[in-house]
Amino acid sequence: MKYINRTQAVLLLKDGTVFYGKSIGIEGTTFGEVAFNTGTTGYQEIFTDPSYFGQIMVTTNAHIGNYGVNSEEVESDNVKISGLVCKNFSFNFSRDNASESLFDYLKKQNLIVISDVDTRALVSYIRDNGAMNAIISTDGTSIDELKKMFVEVPDMHGLELASKVSTKKPYFYGSENAKYKISALDLGIKTNILRNLAKRDCYIKVFPYNASFEDLSNFSPDGYFLSNGPGDPEPLVSAQQVARDILKVNKPLFGICLGHQVIGLANGISTYKMFNGHRGINHPVKNLLTGKGEITSQNHGFAIVKEELEKNPDFELTHVHLNDGTVAGMKMKNKNCFSVQYHPEASPGPHDSTYLFDQFIANIESATN
Repeated sequence: MKYINRTQAVLLLKDGTVFYGKSIGIEGTTFGEVAFNTGTTGYQEIFTDPSYFGQIMVTTNAHIGNYGVNSEEVESDNVKISGLVCKNFSFNFSRDNASESLFDYLKKQNLIVISDVDTRALVSYIRDNGAMNAIISTDGTSIDELKKMFVEVPDMHGLELASKVSTKKPYFYGSENAKYKISALDLGIKTNILRNLAKRDCYIKVFPYNASFEDLSNFSPDGYFLSNGPGDPEPLVSAQQVARDILKVNKPLFGICLGHQVIGLANGISTYKMFNGHRGINHPVKNLLTGKGEITSQNHGFAIVKEELEKNPDFELTHVHLNDGTVAGMKMKNKNCFSVQYHPEASPGPHDSTYLFDQFIANIESATN
């Protein structure tokens, strides 16, 4: 490995708290909302997940980069996080099918990284004080100058980010000879969602975040899908209207994460910004319909207001997060519609919830018979 000049770097939180560390050799300054992920593996999938757009990621796992990267293990076409904070960054890797080191991968995309941070202390601080905006600097900018930059950092509450990560024009995924056709609204869709649908004999047409119901319906789909994505769901009024229009014709509808929140808002159920959010691959969820528990992958900073959901006569709470009792899934009683807050398509896992894709296909079959 060539010599890398690892200079001092800083992470400055909006409340003035400073954490010191080292640069991995990519100089610059970046900002975003600081959040932490508790997964012990899957860092490449995390970094390329569009739902993380606009966020500085803190990884709680002690080692990042040790198994390199693989070009097939991505959830989008590039890195979506704003910056990375980690404890130990490994420049060397030891996996046979890795295509390159994580450093080379991040260097190409100019991602600002600070390592050698006491991430246990940082995560404890975020848990106690909530998610907040932060700045990483690896180029020697003074703390006083960095503090002045916070005026340029937008607050996540009320921030529409789907337009930043959505496709600009429709595209197809899967075999055109597949049994089912799906119209998917891309609010920040993960590639593994498309893989899971294609694996179940679906041909998917993916539409931009602001596409209309008419656009989606012109594909003559058997079902509709509203994807995950970043930011606050409230500004997505166009997507909410699409959800209402789909429900009017009562075609099968499945929503994940941001799509789940959009379905709630489309039916008058509010959302709120969480104190910390849920991010990781070890979140326990109970399926209230079966009584079974699931270990799930989650990545969201907003949630459905549980009290409003339970009072809505058209909805049923189907899944609940066992750590804090928040809404993890719901379905409509008189419509062919269900949604979950977590990620059943999780790659590299867990896979406890992949049955939800089978449930979507079963809904499509029942609607066409």
